[in-house]
Amino acid sequence: MTQAELVMLPFVVVILLAQSIFLFIDARKHGHNYWFWGIVGLIQAPMPILIYMLLIRKVYKKDQE
Repeated sequence: MTQAELVMLPFVVVILLAQSIFLFIDARKHGHNYWFWGIVGLIQAPMPILIYMLLIRKVYKKDQE
């Protein structure tokens, strides 16, 4: 590994862990498959959190009645 990769590695680990923990806790709170979302959050960032928020949680609302 190069010096730049070694410097970036802790930041990447922190981002992936934070994302995974957030997805796990939020999915558990809202009754979704929390183990799945926790594991998927460890794989890649930021796509799992975007998919979760837009498709599963439906953060955006077309009609707020």
